[in-house]
Amino acid sequence: MSDLKTQLIEEFSEQNLVEDFGDLTLSVEAKNIVKTCLRLRDFYNFDTLIDLCGVDYLTYGQSDWDSNASSSGFSRARDLQGESRHQQRFAVVYHLLSVRQNYRLRLKTYVDEASPIIKSVTKIWTSADWYEREAFDLMGILFENHNDLRRILTDYGFVGHPLRKDFPMIGEVEMRFDEKLGRVIYESVSIEENVSVPRVIRK
Repeated sequence: MSDLKTQLIEEFSEQNLVEDFGDLTLSVEAKNIVKTCLRLRDFYNFDTLIDLCGVDYLTYGQSDWDSNASSSGFSRARDLQGESRHQQRFAVVYHLLSVRQNYRLRLKTYVDEASPIIKSVTKIWTSADWYEREAFDLMGILFENHNDLRRILTDYGFVGHPLRKDFPMIGEVEMRFDEKLGRVIYESVSIEENVSVPRVIRK
């Protein structure tokens, strides 16, 4: 792994490489994603894309409750803490594997919040096909040049992207079967969102 780290620092600079708990994370600009992925596959032998996902940093560094137990054994809900916001909201993360070298690498790039678009890597790793569709469906990230970019997990006509931090936990609509109409209908959610207080009991 040290050999890989040295090579990546020489090519991509030390400021773009982070090592945590033995894992390497390489950060690149979105415009260079295809060129970087080709280089990692062809020169560094990262022949397998294990996973691809989107990340939403909207509430980064904030929390809805304090998990420290009180003297009575319960934690108490609290308001959101801090005003700090991550510099960029959306990231795309690629998890790569070199079967030949037995190396793993995390590749991260940020996309524009107003227009979260990045080039597809399906022509580099075919396994990216469904991963990119999942990130599009749940996070709203668009992958340019993807052959079949459509929803994969949510229902037909679903509005919004459920893994975004500003999407309500209870959703926007609920559905039920209407006996009179003989079909499924969508209605506004009839329950109220509630931030529960987690129960933390000391041992």
